[in-house]
Amino acid sequence: MQRQARRRSVQAVLEEALRTLGWAGRSILIAGRTDAGVHASGQVAAFDLEWKHSSESLQKALNAQLPPDVAVQAVSVAAGDFHPRYDARKRTYRYRIYCQPQRDPIREGLAWRVWPAPQLRRLQQAAKQLRGEHDFIAFGTAPQAGGHTRRRVHAASWRADGDEFVFEVTANAFLYHMVRRMVGLQVKVGQGLAEPDAVKAALSSTQRVRELAPAHGLALVSVEY
Repeated sequence: MQRQARRRSVQAVLEEALRTLGWAGRSILIAGRTDAGVHASGQVAAFDLEWKHSSESLQKALNAQLPPDVAVQAVSVAAGDFHPRYDARKRTYRYRIYCQPQRDPIREGLAWRVWPAPQLRRLQQAAKQLRGEHDFIAFGTAPQAGGHTRRRVHAASWRADGDEFVFEVTANAFLYHMVRRMVGLQVKVGQGLAEPDAVKAALSSTQRVRELAPAHGLALVSVEY
């Protein structure tokens, strides 16, 4: 999501569209940074723009300038001191895996193919261990050097959807790679390749979880204020 010097990013694309509408800022504010390859259907951005028309007309004008793979879902006027990252109370991510022995090119860009299939009951048991406030240092790094790694997970669960399993997790904030390591370790538990209490053990350790799920199965779906 965040602007990168040598790689295409949603932030840079949105800033380019804004400049065509008269925006003269240096950088927009966003709710959260995501890894390269991670999707977002609920990202929030803020910027200052002199605009004499309605919010709906700004949405249409931006979407007319944006490429097909980026779209503005809604536009509204915010308080002058609003910050989409620091004012956020909760964020929700969703991760999709699909289970079949051969790859499916149509789904490959939005879900991680896992085989053999994990057991839903084991996935659900692992997810319960993530809930509550813990030090997640084994699952990721703080956004800023020296930042604390304690986070509160409000909800974490798996559900079946055909031959797919969907993991959804809500927390007050996330560390870099935190959800991807959560998923990687839980899938290993679900396949019977790790003990049922492996997640609980990781939360009591400072040793980094080695299992890292691919970025393309992950999406930021909502930010609450």
